[in-house]
Amino acid sequence: MGKIRAMGGPPPLDPTHDGLFLDYDGTLVALAPTPEGALADEGVRELLGSIERRLGGALAIVTGRPVDDIDRFLAPLRLTVAGLHGLDVRPSWLPPGDPPPSSPMLAPVRGAFAEFRRRHPGTLIEDKGLSVALHYRQLPSAAEDALALASRLVTASGGTLRLQPGKMVVELLPAGSDKGTAIEALAATAPFAGRRPVFVGDDVTDEAGFRAVNALGGLSVHLGAGPSEAGHRLPDVAALRDWLARAVAA
Repeated sequence: MGKIRAMGGPPPLDPTHDGLFLDYDGTLVALAPTPEGALADEGVRELLGSIERRLGGALAIVTGRPVDDIDRFLAPLRLTVAGLHGLDVRPSWLPPGDPPPSSPMLAPVRGAFAEFRRRHPGTLIEDKGLSVALHYRQLPSAAEDALALASRLVTASGGTLRLQPGKMVVELLPAGSDKGTAIEALAATAPFAGRRPVFVGDDVTDEAGFRAVNALGGLSVHLGAGPSEAGHRLPDVAALRDWLARAVAA
């Protein structure tokens, strides 16, 4: 992974010509101790609603969360969501559907993660149906063991599963999709087609999105410090909100 090429902030968002893709956790809202704690406040929902109108609908949340989580956190706002790292994409104009089915190929993962949790009190399992995440935010000492277990499970799957590490979490999901493929697919369809793709994220899970946007000639923005393939940086969630608010006011 290369260093961030531009140390300054990104140029202003252009509502007339840009299509915006935003990560959720750690980007729109601060990271929370548990998955259910990352709630969006009213100010965030109002800001996103204003941005979507300014962009003519070309706004999507690109996240590792299930689509239903984002709908619930942002209600009554309803946006295009690429959930589960690109495994489940729901355009804003489609009605609510059934949640993704539970993947049988993840059965060994569920069993292994459950046993890990019994041996490491304080860890947390998040079963999303098409992926399973093991969080160790409240037990950082379990990081090495969690990564080793996830790596073994990927090897045992014979290439059918992939490991998606994140901030204090390991997640296993079917191979073949990531945030980059989700952005590429959305960028080719209305209302994003013909617009410059802009993606903002904060975690290693977002690097695939940065690479896709860079290849499309778009704008990639990493929140926080550390190495990234993004072209620009903002320091934190508050700075992102200020950047978005300036686009609304422009």
